[in-house]
Amino acid sequence: MSSTGTKLEAVNSAQPKLKLRALLVEDNALDAALVVRALFKDGFDVSADVVQDEAGFTKAIHAKCPEIVLADYNLPTWKGMEVLKALRREGLDIPMILVSGALGDVTAVECIKQGATDYVLKDGLARLPEVVRRALREKNERSLRRQVEENLARKADELARSNADLEQFAYVASHDLQEPLRMVAAYTQLLGERYKGKLDADADKFIGYATEGATRMQVLIQDLLAFSRVGRNTGSSESIDCNAAMKDVLQTLAGAIQESGAVVTHGELPALWADRTQITQIFQNLVGNALKFRGNNPPLISIQVEKTGQHWQFSVSDNGIGIAPEHADNIFVVFQRLHARTEYPGNGIGLAICKKIVERAGGRIWVESQAGSGSTFKFTMPIHNADEPAPDQHAPDEKENEAKL
Repeated sequence: MSSTGTKLEAVNSAQPKLKLRALLVEDNALDAALVVRALFKDGFDVSADVVQDEAGFTKAIHAKCPEIVLADYNLPTWKGMEVLKALRREGLDIPMILVSGALGDVTAVECIKQGATDYVLKDGLARLPEVVRRALREKNERSLRRQVEENLARKADELARSNADLEQFAYVASHDLQEPLRMVAAYTQLLGERYKGKLDADADKFIGYATEGATRMQVLIQDLLAFSRVGRNTGSSESIDCNAAMKDVLQTLAGAIQESGAVVTHGELPALWADRTQITQIFQNLVGNALKFRGNNPPLISIQVEKTGQHWQFSVSDNGIGIAPEHADNIFVVFQRLHARTEYPGNGIGLAICKKIVERAGGRIWVESQAGSGSTFKFTMPIHNADEPAPDQHAPDEKENEAKL
């Protein structure tokens, strides 16, 4: 028997059979014929090549493209398990079944651990066809799963490129529009100042509309630019003390807190591995919204945190006007507003920025609320050190964690 292989063809029967290209690593011609016969008897139309050394095996797998490899465990010049190394070296996903005269259970289990699909003893070839069918099914499932994963990865790459292109367009458009719009706003304001009262009432009204529209467009473009900048020119991540970030937020919002008579409290907050500016921006937007969308009573705002698995879960609760459940998702969309500008100022960009920051960090953000019953905004952020204990929610000095200005 030559190392390049011997070809065995099973005689076709009247009934259609499942075609199978097999490669046998076997040094005994009679054993090889018995293997083919066992497969043929159970519904396979087998085209088999037989090799007995590495050179013949390497040549056959490229020339014959077998669907399955059936290898004897012990050969005079080659070991059956060496077949796995050859398959891996060639980068081929072909099921390999050991067909041996004697193979102990311990050895069989070890071979399967190393990558063999299964094993069949030569005195029990009746079970070989079912083992082959199962191996082919598993290979087909792997191929389908790999194809699905590749398709998903390709779609994800396409989506990422599309999102990047959209962000680039939004950034460039909003950046480049600022200068001509600034000129429009400046000249409409100058027109209003110079000719106010010198023309008729309609002219004054129209100039006012133009000035107001240009000013509002400037704010919209600045908000769009702020949204497109998230994730573009971020600072380097570092360990951020959220207590210090919250202190900065309360100082920034001190005027609004004093004006509304709000009470803002927070428990001991953890450290995060993140960009300080973005973490501060999340807290400022959420606390600022709680101050803005307040009810008749002075705002009561509470910021707490708890450990949930591999994330910190923050919550910002208030006693404001609340949000109807059907709007719980819409409020995180860019420029989505639930109220007229005459009721509450702003363009609906803050929560969209929060969502973008949180999701880019590997967390999520949502709201739990009922109209007229206050809101609780929750968001998660990854824990940099999973073994870090949860912070004490009852700080010993409450004055350090309370702002009432």
